[in-house]
Amino acid sequence: MIKVTESAAQKAIILISNNETESESDLGLRMQVIGGGCSGFQYNLEFGTAKNTDKVFEFHGLKVFIDPRSTLYLAGSVLDYNDGLMDSGFKITNPNAKNTCGCGESFSV
Repeated sequence: MIKVTESAAQKAIILISNNETESESDLGLRMQVIGGGCSGFQYNLEFGTAKNTDKVFEFHGLKVFIDPRSTLYLAGSVLDYNDGLMDSGFKITNPNAKNTCGCGESFSV
């Protein structure tokens, strides 16, 4: 199971509310692990609707969709949002990542 902090959920909900393409009630945050990056895997965050095979979670009013393969890599992870001057954006802390690249965008298990 993953966790989403309140600050991450609030920021995602604000971004979703700015999306005019679909009904807000159907939209959520898709968390996905895909191949790539300099360490082998990288995270993909995007807004969309749930697919039939997704696991659906809800944190602080935010729907989160994770495909079955990604749940294996994201188990125990925490999604946070930082709004600082030097470090702003979503951050995933993943206890399964054995190595990360210098930029922090990819990881290996």
